[in-house]
Amino acid sequence: MPAALRRITPADIIPDAEFAKQRKARRSALLPLKRLRRVDLGPVCSFYFETYETMLFQIQEMLLIEKGGAAQVADELAAYNPLVPQGSELVATVMFEIEDPVRRAATLARLGGVEDHLYLQVGEEKVYGVQDGDVERTREDGKTSSVHFLHFPLTEAQKAVFRSPGVQVLVGSDHEAYAHMAVLTPATRAELARDFA
Repeated sequence: MPAALRRITPADIIPDAEFAKQRKARRSALLPLKRLRRVDLGPVCSFYFETYETMLFQIQEMLLIEKGGAAQVADELAAYNPLVPQGSELVATVMFEIEDPVRRAATLARLGGVEDHLYLQVGEEKVYGVQDGDVERTREDGKTSSVHFLHFPLTEAQKAVFRSPGVQVLVGSDHEAYAHMAVLTPATRAELARDFA
C-alpha cells in the first residue's frame, strides 16, 4: 500500500487471544525499529517517530488491556490512525519524561507553548511541528502537557535533502526554557525516510 494511503483497518486487527500469544515476540521484533525511531532531545525530552507498525502495536495493546472488544476498535482507529505518516510527513509523539512528580510539575510549568517551538531541521530549513487534532496542550496557567503529538510536513525538495547523506538533519527546540538540538544518525535517517512516498 502506498505510504500516502496507509491506514490501519479493522482487518489488520487480530483477536485479543491471538495477540496475547504473540505479544512478547511482536514487542521484541519491534524494539530495534523503535530504537531507531527514538531521538533524545536534551535531558528530559524524546521524539518517538511513529509508523504504521508502532501504531498497530499500540492499538492491539489498548484493545488487550482495556478489553473493549469490537466496540472499542473504531475509537482506537480514530485515535491512532492520524499518527500514521502519510508519505509527505514525519509524525512524532514527543514526551517530556521526568519521574519525580514535583520536578515534572515544575519543569512543565516553565514549558508553556513548547509545542510551537519543536522542529525538524533539514539542511538549512526548519520545519516546525503541527499539533495533531485541536487539543490544546498548554493550559491557561501556562503548564504544558508531558506528551505532544506532532506532524512535520515536508515538501518534495525537503524530502530529497533529508535523503542526502552529506546534509545534516536534526530535531530541536527553540523554546527559551528548553533550547536543545540533536542530530539524527544515518541509521535513524534511513529508517525515517521509509515514511516518505
